Amino acid sequence: MYSSFISRNGNYLGLLLANTVLGSAMPMLIILGGLAGLMLAPSTALATLPASLQALAGLVAAAPFSLLMGRRGRKAGFVTGVFCAVVGALLGVLALYTGSFLLLCSAHLALGAALACYQYFRFAAAETVSAEWQPVAISLMLTSGLIAAFVGPQMFIVAKDMLAPVPLAGAYAALAALSLVGLLPLALTNLPAPTNGAPQSFKERLASLSVLKRKPVRLAVGLGAVSQGIMVFLMVPTPLAMIGCGFSEAVAGDVIRWHVVAMFAPSFFTGFLIKRFGVHPIALIGLALLIVSSIAAQSGLTSAHFYGSLVLLGIGWNFGFIGATTMLANSVSADERALVQGANDTVIALVSTLCAFAAGAIIAGFGWVVLAAVSLGLLVVATAVFVKEMRVVA
Repeated sequence: MYSSFISRNGNYLGLLLANTVLGSAMPMLIILGGLAGLMLAPSTALATLPASLQALAGLVAAAPFSLLMGRRGRKAGFVTGVFCAVVGALLGVLALYTGSFLLLCSAHLALGAALACYQYFRFAAAETVSAEWQPVAISLMLTSGLIAAFVGPQMFIVAKDMLAPVPLAGAYAALAALSLVGLLPLALTNLPAPTNGAPQSFKERLASLSVLKRKPVRLAVGLGAVSQGIMVFLMVPTPLAMIGCGFSEAVAGDVIRWHVVAMFAPSFFTGFLIKRFGVHPIALIGLALLIVSSIAAQSGLTSAHFYGSLVLLGIGWNFGFIGATTMLANSVSADERALVQGANDTVIALVSTLCAFAAGAIIAGFGWVVLAAVSLGLLVVATAVFVKEMRVVA
C-alpha cells in the first residue's frame, strides 16, 4: 500500500527523503541549545536564551519563507532554509571555539529559521499528489519525525566529541554536513512552479488576509493552533513535573521518548483514516484524545499516569495536526497558499510560544495538576467551538 503510493510519486519520495534527513536536526538542537547555552552563558539564568531565540526565529521566519516559496517556488525556499541551517551550524562551531555567547545566540537564530522553513514540507507534499491522496501524503511526510527522534540523538552522541578538545563543536559540524546531505534528494525533485502572479503591495497582502475569515480556513488554523499549543503546554513541563515528583531523569526522558513516538508513529495510517472517514471525524477524535490526556494527567502522579497522558497527547496531536493541515490544503486556492500557509504557521508558532511560557509559569507557581486542569478547560471550550463551526461548514 505504502510502497505503491510512493513509487508512483517520485517527487514525493524526494521530498520525503529530504525531510527525513533535514528533520533530524530538530532533536539534536533540543539537546544542543541547553548544553551549549550552559557552557557559554555569562549566567545560568541566560542558559536557555539560545533555545528561546531559536523559537522566536521560527515565529518571525514562518511567513517570509512561505511568501518566498509562493514567489520563487518550494525548492528555492527549502534551499534557502538549508543555507540558514549551514550558516547557523558553522556559527555554532565558531561560537564554541571562541567562547562567544553572542555568536551562539546568532547560530540558533539562523537554525530556528531553518526549522521554520522545514515545516512547509507537509504542504509541499500535498501539492505533488492528486487531491484524494493529499491526506496520505501529508500524514506520511510526518513519519519522518519518528525517524528523526531516533537518528538525531544518536548523531549527537557520535559527533559531539569529533572536534575534541572543544566539547559539542562536532555536533554543530555534523549539523552542517547533515544539512548539505539533505540537499541531494531535494535536487532530484521536480516541484510545481509557483502560481502567484505579480508581487503584491503590503496593502494588497493585508487585504488578501481576509481569506482567513472564511469558516473552513478559520477552522483549520484554529485546530492546528490548539493541537500544537496544548501539546507544547503539557509536554514542555513534563520532565520538571516528574523530577519534582521524585522520578529520575532517565524515567522522565523515557516518557518524552514514548511521547515523541506517539506523535509520529500514527502518521503511517492517519492519512488513510482521513481518506476513509473524512477529515472532520478524525480531527474530532484528536481533540477527544487530547481531552482524555488532560484528564489522565490530572488524575494522578504515578509513572503510569505520566506515560498514559503523554502517549495520548502525542496521538491526539497527530490526528489534530494532520487533520488541520489537510483541511487548510483543501480550503485555499493555489494563489492563496503562500499567504495563508505563512499566516497559519505564524499563528501556530505564536500560540506555541505563549503556551511554552505559560506552562513554565503555571508549573512553577501552581503545579502539574493545576496545569492539567487548565489544559482540560481550554480543550473543552475549543472542542465545543470546533463542533459548532464544523456543523456550519458541513
